[in-house]
Amino acid sequence: MAPPSADARRDASERQKTLTKPAGSLGRIEDLGEWIAACQDASPPRPLTRPRVVVFAGDHGVAAHGVSAYPAEVTGQMVANFLAGGAAVNALSAVAGASVRVVDISVDSETDPSVSAHKVRRSSGSIDREDALTSDDVLAAIDAGRAIADEEVDSGADLLVAGDMGIGNTTPATALIATLTDTEPVAAVGRGTGVDDAGWMRKTAAIRDAMRRARPVVKDPVALLRVAGGADIAAMAGFVAQAAHRRTPVILDGLVVTAAALVAEESARGAREWWVAGHRSTEPAHSIALRHLRIEPLLELDMRLGEGSGALVALPLIHAAIATLSQMSTFADAGVSTEAASED
Repeated sequence: MAPPSADARRDASERQKTLTKPAGSLGRIEDLGEWIAACQDASPPRPLTRPRVVVFAGDHGVAAHGVSAYPAEVTGQMVANFLAGGAAVNALSAVAGASVRVVDISVDSETDPSVSAHKVRRSSGSIDREDALTSDDVLAAIDAGRAIADEEVDSGADLLVAGDMGIGNTTPATALIATLTDTEPVAAVGRGTGVDDAGWMRKTAAIRDAMRRARPVVKDPVALLRVAGGADIAAMAGFVAQAAHRRTPVILDGLVVTAAALVAEESARGAREWWVAGHRSTEPAHSIALRHLRIEPLLELDMRLGEGSGALVALPLIHAAIATLSQMSTFADAGVSTEAASED
């Protein structure tokens, strides 16, 4: 995977030193500006004109076994809510200057034809007792994610966000992360949508069983998605990898998207250079995955919604990083002295 431009990053870093501020005084905003300049191969970087969120929706058979606080029907209902503009991702995208697309990859119900063109199947299998997908399904899901990334980039998207919607999806996401990082289930399992203690124990047991089934294929990212992932997660993995291939920056959201990114990095080494993490979820497995990817999140706000919400809250930071790097005056232009004050 070709990395972002080292020359543009270096030029941006040098430009930072000439701007009317003490060196390093904008902290990680400066690092973020240099990253987006490298992704664009332009210093100073250009303002973003079409940030785009794609919410990948899919159901998971494991939800039928008491691992979520909500019934599976909510997935299809929330797809309709996205289309009506009533979800958190809709409200946050308007504030952040992004637009939203929802795609039904594996919702276990009929959805509007406008979102189901890439649908692979109805629900993924219950990973604690069966494979999530067939061999054909996992390849179709990865291809769907890649095609969606191509559609968005070809339509002018200059930054992408992957969001997730699926009751029970934190269970396969956690199983994937724990398997790839060799983490014990009890150290990785969170409360997801808010399960009680009994639900947490059922979820932990399901992840333990899924990990036992997944370990023989841990070195094969596609097989791992087939056994212990799901169609929506496989599509997100294809999406974030293809975005990197198309030299398009991505803000990762929470646990489920980062699980997909972790698998994508296993098969497309270097893709992570094109990603930043919008926030750190309260889910323990999210921190484990970010540490494995060596990506430090931009925000820590105790969020755990998904949908792309955490990434959208972080998006204004990228706007700010671009604005400061491209719009601030240099010391020379502003006639501001760069000499340190002398002592008498």
